[in-house]
Amino acid sequence: MRAVRILLVVVLVVGGLLVAVDRLAVTLAEGRTEDGLKSSQGLEATPEVTIHGFPFLTQVAGGDLDDVELDIPEFPVSGADGRDMVVEDLDVRLGGVRLDDGLSPARAATVDGTGLVPYDELLKAARAEPQDVAPGISAAVVGLSHGGDGRIKLKVRPSLLGQELPTVDVLSRVDVQDGRLRVRADALPDLGADIADRAVRSVTDFDQALAELPDGLELSRVSPTGDGVRITVTGEDVDLSGW
Repeated sequence: MRAVRILLVVVLVVGGLLVAVDRLAVTLAEGRTEDGLKSSQGLEATPEVTIHGFPFLTQVAGGDLDDVELDIPEFPVSGADGRDMVVEDLDVRLGGVRLDDGLSPARAATVDGTGLVPYDELLKAARAEPQDVAPGISAAVVGLSHGGDGRIKLKVRPSLLGQELPTVDVLSRVDVQDGRLRVRADALPDLGADIADRAVRSVTDFDQALAELPDGLELSRVSPTGDGVRITVTGEDVDLSGW
């Protein structure tokens, strides 16, 4: 009986050591990936990487990680006219991650992520500078907010002969077309003159490609919220070598 107790103690001690080694290994791998991601993507803040699944070393031995989560507080993307925008709280899940010979992530079978484009960031893609829409009349988008019912509200300020007029609210739909975030007015505002629809839409309607997302990710869905436009990005068989 004493021998059995000793054996149980040995098994527990060895098992605990193996678990400790496994957790140390996953912590080191997460830190290495965080540093690499921050460097390769030019991030201001260090992202948080979580490698799910246990044991980790068994996954490494097989050359695959089942589930990896990336939490990136702020991810810069290209805005209109070369101006940068920021996607906040970009949470990306990688499934079926294949490791290369150096045990670095090489490919992911699936990638799914969500993030938030705040309205003040999305405003950078709008016509924030006055645009001529008719002789003596110009207009600019000076604010964006949640419009309810899957829409956003544009605050458009018209000007007549250089004199600013009261702002006009425009409700617009937001969707995705060809991988771009697209904003289109439901109904055109009355700017106080007989102005061609095309001229007005040159102010109210705009697209944003959200360029410079990690390679292999595509914008698939958008949804207006109180804080900004929630985006969903997806990808399949994604090359992670540039991440």
